[in-house]
Amino acid sequence: MKIRVPFLKNAIALICVMALSGCTIYQSIGKSVGGFLHPVSGHDFVHIDSDAWDQRNALLYFYRPHSQWAADEIESPSVYIDDKHYFNIRNNSFTWLEVKPGERHIAMRRPLLGLEGLNSFSLSMIADATLEVEAGNIYYLRYNELTEPEVRHPDLDPEHPLASGDLQLVTRSYAMQSDQIVSTLFLNSDLLAPNHAATSIVEVNEDMDYEKRKAELAKERELELERLKQEGRYEETSWFWPFGGGPTEPLETDQKLEALEQDYAQLEAERKQRREAESGGGWWIF
Repeated sequence: MKIRVPFLKNAIALICVMALSGCTIYQSIGKSVGGFLHPVSGHDFVHIDSDAWDQRNALLYFYRPHSQWAADEIESPSVYIDDKHYFNIRNNSFTWLEVKPGERHIAMRRPLLGLEGLNSFSLSMIADATLEVEAGNIYYLRYNELTEPEVRHPDLDPEHPLASGDLQLVTRSYAMQSDQIVSTLFLNSDLLAPNHAATSIVEVNEDMDYEKRKAELAKERELELERLKQEGRYEETSWFWPFGGGPTEPLETDQKLEALEQDYAQLEAERKQRREAESGGGWWIF
C-alpha cells in the first residue's frame, strides 16, 4: 500500500493535467474493485419486464459467469459503449443497458489502479467491436477469460470481433443454460463499486450519434470545397476586401448539416415535451 498510494496520487494529478490538455483519458478510479474485495450481492438473474424498456430501442445484457480466477480478481474490467464508461463487470454478475438501434461501439479495458489508457493507447484492451443492433431485439454478451462458448452465434460473421475472444455475443438459448447468465447476480451500484448501468442510455447515444455525424459532415464539407476550387467553381477572397468569396453554388454538405440540425432540434423538442408530460406539467403555485 505504501507503494501504491503515491502512484495513485501521481496518476490522478497526471489525469487532471491531461484532461485540461484535451486528451481522452480512460479510467475507472473508484469503480474498478474486483470480486475478491467486493463480491456481487444483487438479486438472482431475471429479465426486466417488457414494459420497463421501449421496444423501439434495443436491450443489451452483459454477464460474467463464476470462475475462481474471476473470484480472486482485485480489479474488474471496464465496459464502454460508444466510448463512454458505464460499469466494471465483476465475477458472477449481470447487468443491462437500453440502447438506440444502429451501430454501437462496445469496448472492454482492464485497469491498473483504475487507469486504462490515453487516446488510442490502452494498457489492456479486452474487446473492441461494433455491433449493429435492431429495434426490439435483445442481445446477450458473455465475458469469460477462461473458456469460450461451446457454440458460435449463428448471425455473426466468424471474423467479427464478438465471435471469438473473452467477450462474445451469444444466443438467448446459450445464455439461458444453467451455468450461464441464469446463475449470475445483479451488479448493483454501491459506494464501493458505483456504476451507471441498468438504465436507458438512448439519449446519450442520440447525442453522440449527432456529434459524430456533425464531425463527419464537417470533413465532407472541406473535401467538397477543395473539389469546387479545383473545378473553378469557387471565388477567392480579394486581398483588399476580406469579405465575400466562397463557392459559386450551394454546398451539398451545408444542406445535410442544416437537415441534421433540424432533426436534432426536433429531437430536443420531443424530449422536452416528454419530460413535461412525465412531470405532470410542472409545479403550479396558487
